[in-house]
Amino acid sequence: MTDLFPPLADPDRARRPALSFGGQGLTYGELARAAARVGERIAGDERIAVWATPSLETAVGVVGALLAGVPVVPLNPSSGEKELAHVLADSAPRRVLVAPGVELPAALRDVPRCEVEVAPPAAADATARPVPADPEAPALVIYTSGTTGAPKGAVLPRRAIAATLDGLADAWAWTADDVLVHGLPLFHVHGLVLGVLGPLRLGGELRHLGRFGVEGVARELTAGGTVLFGVPTMYHRLAQALPDAPELVRALAGARLLVSGSAALPLRDHERIAAATGRRVVERYGMTETLITTAVRADGEPRTGTVGPPLAGVGVRLVDESGAELTAHGPEAVGEVQVRGATLFSGYLNRPDATAGAFAEGGWFRTGDMAVLDGDGCVRIVGRRATDLIKSGGYKIGAGEIENALLEHPGVREAAVTGEPDADLGERIVAWVVAVDPAAPPAERELADHVSGWLAPHKRPRVVRYLPALPRNDMGKVLKRALPQGG
Repeated sequence: MTDLFPPLADPDRARRPALSFGGQGLTYGELARAAARVGERIAGDERIAVWATPSLETAVGVVGALLAGVPVVPLNPSSGEKELAHVLADSAPRRVLVAPGVELPAALRDVPRCEVEVAPPAAADATARPVPADPEAPALVIYTSGTTGAPKGAVLPRRAIAATLDGLADAWAWTADDVLVHGLPLFHVHGLVLGVLGPLRLGGELRHLGRFGVEGVARELTAGGTVLFGVPTMYHRLAQALPDAPELVRALAGARLLVSGSAALPLRDHERIAAATGRRVVERYGMTETLITTAVRADGEPRTGTVGPPLAGVGVRLVDESGAELTAHGPEAVGEVQVRGATLFSGYLNRPDATAGAFAEGGWFRTGDMAVLDGDGCVRIVGRRATDLIKSGGYKIGAGEIENALLEHPGVREAAVTGEPDADLGERIVAWVVAVDPAAPPAERELADHVSGWLAPHKRPRVVRYLPALPRNDMGKVLKRALPQGG
């Protein structure tokens, strides 16, 4: 557990490719030396920040810090000054690791700068030797999105990272023979923990696109890539490109595994990709505090619409509003997802009150996500309790299934569903729609009838509001709290 990256110390792997970003790469031997050099420079620091651009320097800096036993705070380069100042004040990093020549914002003016060399001088012939570390020792402090207040720093211990990656290796038959392709940012769990640390723990290869693009995906998968990680926005762009890109069709068809995460992939895009390539995208579920808790297995059915069963060693249960565990399964048995096991975070940095409030009795973490369980234990996420669970006319209704139904209408490009107070129903269903043709959007009644044809009548939208675009975050998730108030 204390050694997160055994392949870095394996002489038989030294000449094998480890990482590449936009064509610039390192072998395992080169990475080991560069990371060891970083570790020597920061050894003994209580905590360090990393200016997390999608670059070799970010990967080398994070690996070097983890080898040295120094917790890492990844900084989002797109953060505003106020958010960045809060993260720095809360985490108090000793210094910031950054690529040479990169200009940092004013908020980092007083944090000592440590430039990462991906090719250290020949004289610096260091060897990566991980320091002995307690499995409970902090590895990463990743800040939440702050949708319900100032961002909180989730402290991820070394055992949580190891348990998650080992669980995914089992679920996806992920091995040293795999070549992972993605273009995800490196300041969060998906891109950094799964997308960088995952291949390095298993001894495989990462080819980061630098910037996501259809051409880059096709090129790298055709050139030997076996696994693709992406978020729904990325897969939507791939689905759109497929009719006019035979080389992309061949590339996706030849991949061993296509994985989507960070938000639900709409059914429409699932079907378009499967129809064109014969490959089904699989999904997984997790969050910053839990890392990955469930995943559709590579050796099972694709199970479109589910995020699979729990990983080995992870406990998942659904509870009702009183906190009692649900025993019924099926589409009407909606409950909050609670998680416990080795993949959980240690707590929120400097926030013992928030940490205590995040757990129920028995060590169960309250995710705030709502779901149903299929009879075989696969989880279907309904949405966030605060924004995606609508209580209308005595029914509990998940926004996600209505959004999928709306997206099946040929006149709808994007859709989000929320609830708003209604004197008769308790809450009425509101659809936020981006039309394919903004000048002639589908009528409100037409959309309501369309949804009624797909789902039960009580799930039809009572109000439709049209927007030029839906507000989204860096990962493509719709920010429902940012939708216009009052229409």
